[in-house]
Amino acid sequence: MSALLAADPVTGIASMLSQPFMRNALLAGTAISVLSGLVGYFVVLRGQVFAGDALSHVAYAGALAALAAGLDLRFGLFAATIGIGLLLGLLGGRGVADDVVIGTVFAWVLGLGVLFLTLYTTSSSTENGAANVTVLFGSLLGITASAAATAAWIAAALIAALLLIARPLLFASVDPGIAAARGVPVRLLGPLFLAILGATVAEASQAVGALLLFGLLAAPAAAAQRLTADPWRAFPLAAALAVLAMWAGLGLAYAAPALPASFTITGCAAAEFAAAAGYGMLRRSWQPSANRSRKVHGPPS
Repeated sequence: MSALLAADPVTGIASMLSQPFMRNALLAGTAISVLSGLVGYFVVLRGQVFAGDALSHVAYAGALAALAAGLDLRFGLFAATIGIGLLLGLLGGRGVADDVVIGTVFAWVLGLGVLFLTLYTTSSSTENGAANVTVLFGSLLGITASAAATAAWIAAALIAALLLIARPLLFASVDPGIAAARGVPVRLLGPLFLAILGATVAEASQAVGALLLFGLLAAPAAAAQRLTADPWRAFPLAAALAVLAMWAGLGLAYAAPALPASFTITGCAAAEFAAAAGYGMLRRSWQPSANRSRKVHGPPS
């Protein structure tokens, strides 16, 4: 497969798109990556990276709880992450999750995860032994057409909800004190955003798994912030970089079947951040040289 892509990329891509499982993966993956990039921008901007990491572990515990109870794992994913997201926002000051609260909830959730894993493996794992691995690492290439459509609709609804609060959320993220004085409901926006973040974590877990979803959530957004300081440029750029990482990762997984899709997707996202960080370093090192040159030779005539 990799030889075909290398020899004739157009034919190779056409062959890839002719596969139903790849079309399903691209549909769900594109929707999930747009959502992850947009939400991830605010995660990075608001300094809530630790909260996102904690919610990824909540997703694992919630999915295991649902499996142990004989329920659809998606029910556990969304119920746990949205509920804990709201809890973190309500317990934090000014609607922002506090690191002490996050750490305490994090430890408690990890303990619950161990409990539910024990219950699941001793009672139900024989019925679906791959479910535990699926929760951890995702199964985007195995998603069905109906599940892909559902994932796309859920992502679209969450994107719409985020766009509705994007402007006041940006104001509250940059300067919460002035935002509150201007009448922005800062204490309400915090828990609401963390609930959207929780739902995003649950959605992205289906693509790259609970352990690796943080790479798709944070890396493209962090790369976008290093490429531009304008928030209304960085916001869509984060989504575009997340989609690029998703498409490139799925293409690599198709070309090299030995590589898991979750690894290639998060690897591409990490490569984007590394490239953006390197570009930022070069730009900072060039600017002082340019300034010194202008001081020596004067401004251009």
